[in-house]
Amino acid sequence: MCNDYRLMVDVASIVEDFAELKIKIRFGEGAPNLEAREDIKITDIGPIVRTIDGARDEAELVQRRWSWPGPNKRPVYNFRSEGREFSSNRCLIIADGFYEFTDPKDPKKKRKDKWLFTKKDEPIFCIAGIWRETPEVGQAFTMLTMEPGPDIAPYHDRQIVILERSAWADWLDPTVSARSMIKPLPAGTLAVEQVG
Repeated sequence: MCNDYRLMVDVASIVEDFAELKIKIRFGEGAPNLEAREDIKITDIGPIVRTIDGARDEAELVQRRWSWPGPNKRPVYNFRSEGREFSSNRCLIIADGFYEFTDPKDPKKKRKDKWLFTKKDEPIFCIAGIWRETPEVGQAFTMLTMEPGPDIAPYHDRQIVILERSAWADWLDPTVSARSMIKPLPAGTLAVEQVG
């Protein structure tokens, strides 16, 4: 399951990508200073885009904690999408890569093999997420998961929900069915390379 992702692009590039989709990004809390990060891990702060009062043509970019404490106090960083509709508190989690880990091919290696997945020909992509307010950590987000698509199945038995660019505005619109957008990407959409 995804417990580590990457974002190496700046705020201006993100705003430009959303502008191409006719979505104006607002900064209600001020424009964040996004540093390029190879690894954004559970409980780290990361940028998300969420709707402003259900408007389709504008959204806000804020930084929030990745994961909230679950009933057992373990962090809820991934959330199963099957059988759910998510009619409120949807968000887009901005990334340019994410990692999966597999048992090492070399039996002498102590750490797992680390694989970086990126979306071919797109500088950023969005992961379907939801956010909530919690008494313990305030507002926090989690990534939705589903059965693996063809590019991820060889590496893991689940995957995060990566939305097609054309679905970003729909994901922010709670009147559009979430289930209609939760589907695997076509084979060959993601590039993968071993990075550790």
